[in-house]
Amino acid sequence: MHEIDTLIQGRWIVPVEPEGTTLEDHCLAVHEGRILEVLPAPAAQEKYLARTVNRLDSHVLTPGFINAHTHAAMSLMRGLADDLPLMEWLNQHIWPVESRCVNDEFVHDGVQLAIAEMLRGGTTCFNDMYFFPEVTARTADMAGIRACVGLIVIDFPTPWASTPDEYLAKGLAVHDRFRGNPLVHSMFAPHAPYSVSDDSLERIRILSDELEIGIHIHLHETADEVQQAVEKNGMRPLERLRRLGLLSPSLLAVHMTRLQEEEIRLFADAGASIVHCPESNLKLASGFCEVRRLEDAGITIALGTDGAASNNDQDMLGEARTAALLGKAIAGDASALPAHRVLRMATLHGAKALGIADMTGSLEPGKWADITAIGLDHIETQPLYDPVSQLIYASGRDKVTDVWVAGQHLLKERTLTTLDKDEILSRARGWQTRIRHSEDGT
Repeated sequence: MHEIDTLIQGRWIVPVEPEGTTLEDHCLAVHEGRILEVLPAPAAQEKYLARTVNRLDSHVLTPGFINAHTHAAMSLMRGLADDLPLMEWLNQHIWPVESRCVNDEFVHDGVQLAIAEMLRGGTTCFNDMYFFPEVTARTADMAGIRACVGLIVIDFPTPWASTPDEYLAKGLAVHDRFRGNPLVHSMFAPHAPYSVSDDSLERIRILSDELEIGIHIHLHETADEVQQAVEKNGMRPLERLRRLGLLSPSLLAVHMTRLQEEEIRLFADAGASIVHCPESNLKLASGFCEVRRLEDAGITIALGTDGAASNNDQDMLGEARTAALLGKAIAGDASALPAHRVLRMATLHGAKALGIADMTGSLEPGKWADITAIGLDHIETQPLYDPVSQLIYASGRDKVTDVWVAGQHLLKERTLTTLDKDEILSRARGWQTRIRHSEDGT
């Protein structure tokens, strides 16, 4: 027998690759953080002697969810300014609070809160866009979760940087510091076309090519954004990015609710990817991402929650269900976005969009053991005919019991193993008081 670290046995395993596959009574053999083999339970028991055996006889095991777009630290602004249009929400509420309150402590505490929430919801990797990315990277690394940190650039001063030169210099330092870290990766993160100049975008394109890392940007989020771009520049935002050379496989565009047929074709031909954030788009009335049309064009679509200040959660299972239902309604076709496809969007497509599909996103030998276990033996999920259908349409994040990242058991029977829940809650409540006082001028 081969001695290994861990055997994880599930009632079902959904590896995501090949698509549509569900394995019954199988095991994941894990050693030194990676998946060695996916095999039937009897064969696993004969072949491997594991130091730890996890039997999850009523669970479905999936790849860990990948939240392909969020602003993790903004969890501390959850519910602060609800039921407002995007630009009013940003200009009159979010950006003023950030200018008064955001610092490295705010980011550390907000990211810890977000990571705890994400792990309890089955997320094993998140792609972030926010200030103090070095703090986000360090916090994620200490918690043991996988993260892609955004090297943010925006044209106006913030508590993190004052000029485009300073944003880029600090971002490059973060990239260099975490280069080679198995958990932390980085992408350039220009905020949006309306908040970043041509000069900065051109420099980002050159640096992206040199460093071979992606570019993560809000794009075509609202009709107002597109209209103002046409009035200011004489062209739509996507055309501006194309002329600047950013339309390429390196581009990860978030939201994409306002697209013409020719834009879809150009985007698909470029090999760029999209992050769909359905609940944030709905809550801010930003518009609808036509996922079926985009998929039919061959575009990779990942899922993201956006920040908890606009969503108001970091719940990837909830996001997947909303994406599935909304996609069917927009397409006028009940067969659009079936459950297996939406699970793929929440896992492997996220990994592809972030450029880490060789590491994670599916349960395949050689990949890191990033695994989520969801219990389905509940009133809300019985009777059960199809575990993937039940997962997407009937289950919830409260049914996530266990999570592993690179083989490390970060959530064990609903208990966080690397984070202090009580300390996180205490700090979050403290920030609630401080933010309220800042708004009142006290």
